[in-house]
Order: sequence, then structure tokens, then C-alpha cells
Amino acid sequence: MAGQRPFNPGVSLAGAVDLEALKHQVKAEPGQAGGAPAAGGYVIDTTENTFQAMVQTSATFPILLLLWVPTDDRLFDMARQLGDAVNQLNGQIQLSRIDIASNPSIAQAFQVQGAPALFALINGRPMPILQGLPSAEEMQQLVDAVIPNLVAAAQQAGVTGSAPYSGDPDSDAANSAAGAQEQVPPEHQEAYMLAQQGDYAGAAAAYEKVLEADPNDARAARERAKALLLARSANANVREVRAAAADNPDDVEAQLAVADIDMIGGQIQDAFERLLDFVAAGHKADIEPVRKRLLEYFTIPEPTDERLKRARRRLATLMY
Repeated sequence: MAGQRPFNPGVSLAGAVDLEALKHQVKAEPGQAGGAPAAGGYVIDTTENTFQAMVQTSATFPILLLLWVPTDDRLFDMARQLGDAVNQLNGQIQLSRIDIASNPSIAQAFQVQGAPALFALINGRPMPILQGLPSAEEMQQLVDAVIPNLVAAAQQAGVTGSAPYSGDPDSDAANSAAGAQEQVPPEHQEAYMLAQQGDYAGAAAAYEKVLEADPNDARAARERAKALLLARSANANVREVRAAAADNPDDVEAQLAVADIDMIGGQIQDAFERLLDFVAAGHKADIEPVRKRLLEYFTIPEPTDERLKRARRRLATLMY
């Protein structure tokens, strides 16, 4: 892997003003003209509220963790090259970007003093790769050797799942995603804030109230399902859940728990098929809890998702 070097930080967490960083600060949002590259494809942005769930998914697929500052233009080329390299691997690895200026507790957890810093995350275990801006040679080494080696190491550890695809990072939808996230309907504000604070059970209850007032609010239904999912399983031990499901193939609760893990990890089709296969394998007596969980899951993907259409048809067939 690339070597460890003293930081050439884009931002300091020690409280001192970094005059060099101020000269390189931009106001444009990621994806906007003059701004950092947007997330999208197999590149996500992680915050303190979503960090634990992201760590859990590293038991399903490996994650490259970039601790950066998205307003420092010195880091844009690094972020762009890492994103391109990850996206070319079509889900074998995910790039998770964390703004350490907005999420200082994560930087403290990794004991970093500035940006950028690069880590790998496999089965919840972080491995330091690089501190400070890489040279051209180090950047090439990251793309050509380090990232493929991380994928190989993950596969040897049994971490062979695929990261979820989150859309074209160059699309208008991706470029405006940051703005869209802030356009929360007034009636959703309480639930949205609870979810941002990590109170997923409270968020689910608040979204339930929204749905009582408007049962046709598709956004509230989707966010409620996501909140319920995270309230149940965001802090689950992925390896223990998967082992329990393998050891208890006839236990509906064990299968529901591992389906939750699949959904959190973006393995939507795996979650659908696991539960549908369970019923089809002679567990018709358990179809009601499976049906309820699937109906919850069905609100999460886009209505046009082919995986959703196929799962709906198969559930209907199994019920009658």
C-alpha cells in the first residue's frame, strides 16, 4: 500500500487557522461548476449519522474511506481519480467520503489531524493507506495496485458482495442532490431531524404520523421503511446475523434479520430473493411476517425498479 507520510493538511482540527487552506477554499457545492466531484455511482458521502451503518456494510463489500474537505480544491483531483477508479470496478468496492470539517468526531476516531487521509474498511476493520496529498506516483499506485489489492483481500476474507449503485455522478439529478436533500416538506421536518440525529425509531414513528394524515405520501412511506430498517439492524453484528441465518434455515426471524442486512448493504435483490425463496421452500406458515417485511422493503426502491416488479409478481404467486 502507499506509504505513510506527515500530513500536508487541507484543514487542521487543532483550532489553528490554515492560511494555505483558505487560499484554496471554494464555495461551490460538489458537482457544481468549480466544485468538488459529485458523489454517485459507487461513491457515497457519509456523515456521523450514517457512519455506523456504513461500517456495517463493510462486512458485505470493501470500502475505501476518504477523509477530506470538499471545499479545498487541492483535494479535488485525488477525489476524482479515486472515484473514477472505484466506479470502474462496478461495485466490487465502494468509496465513502467523509467531510472531517463537518464530522470532526470521525476524524478523532481515526486519530487524524487533517485532510486528506485514506483508509480501507473490510469487515469493520480500518486499515490506514495514506496520509496527506499523494504524489503523482503514489496516486498511480493507489489506482493500479492498492485498490485492486483491497478487492482481492476482501474476497479472501469472504467479503464478496457488491456495493449498491447510486446513479450517474455526472447526471443533473446527482449534481443537484445536495440541494434536493435540504428541500424537506414541512410536515416531514420532525421525522427528518430525528433520522439525522440517529433516532431511527423516533423518525419511524414521526413518519407514521405523516402517513396517518396522508396515506399516499410516497416519500414518507419510503423514509419510514428506511428508518424502521435502521432502527432494527443498523447496529447488528453482520457476521453473527449471517451465521445465525445459515445455522437456522427454518427460522423466519433469522431470515428476516439477514434480509435487513442485505437491504442496508444495498443488496436489494438478495433481500427479496432470500425471503421469497424461504417461503417457496415450504414455509408457507410464515408468509405473513415475510409479506409484511417485503411490503416495507418495496417502498424503498424506485417504483420502476425491475427487481421490485419481479418480487411483487413472485410474492403474489406464492400467496395464492
